[in-house]
Amino acid sequence: MIPLHLLFCINHNFCWQLVQCLRSVVRFPCSEGYTVHVLHSDLTADDLQQIQQKVPEAEILGVSIDETFFQDFPETDRYPRQIYYRIFAAQFLPAELDRVLYLDTDTIAIQPLDDLYHKAFDGASYVACTHVRALFNKMNCLRLGIAEDVPYINTGVMVMNLKQLRQQQTTEDVLAFVSDKKKRLLLPDQDIITALYGKQIQLADSYRYNLSDRILAMYNARHPNEIRSIDWVRQNTSVIHYCGKNKPWKSGYVGKLGIFYQELLETENNNGGTRT
Repeated sequence: MIPLHLLFCINHNFCWQLVQCLRSVVRFPCSEGYTVHVLHSDLTADDLQQIQQKVPEAEILGVSIDETFFQDFPETDRYPRQIYYRIFAAQFLPAELDRVLYLDTDTIAIQPLDDLYHKAFDGASYVACTHVRALFNKMNCLRLGIAEDVPYINTGVMVMNLKQLRQQQTTEDVLAFVSDKKKRLLLPDQDIITALYGKQIQLADSYRYNLSDRILAMYNARHPNEIRSIDWVRQNTSVIHYCGKNKPWKSGYVGKLGIFYQELLETENNNGGTRT
């Protein structure tokens, strides 16, 4: 039986956050088991061992990346070089692996992920969600110089068709785009994947697979007679994404979805778990 393969791209500062995300995932046992691929450039063997000890329900595999590969890619404090690792995941992961579910570490699972993981690609390179409405999608397409019907995706949750990406992706194409659009890139990894592979993206339901506080608040503001409550979220959502700066583990958090993070912590505390 083939395990459910998860992908994360982090540096050392995100080890504890990775553990929290994984602890939320393994609450829902997968009959095939979980294999977790961690793309990194600065984790030690001890870091990986500690992650494995804290998440014994999954197999943790570290994949060390040579940072010089990304020396021409723009980097900021908010968007470190690790955000680009997911773009080339097909090159870094085992050749026999055909698909993987990428998750940002600021996501948590509140339902099993099997349904998302096994979604049919139907010729797409990615299954992903968008957090952008029509007007802003048009603005992003104009900024990137791409067709207006291309969906601008959020790259925090993606099922990746590794087999197809290996066949169509070249380092030269990505570098050429970055060189040409470097001054226009705002969210670099999302800009790159949307611009280069937007025609090969199958959109998934963001309210189910990539729900943020902002997306939920916007929906409820537009549909006052169809409020999607926390109970609705519990029944219909699989992945919560605390994207942006508004995170429940940081001071000043404002939002309703933090309750799911608090419940995860309470479960861990009741089980004797500790935050790294």
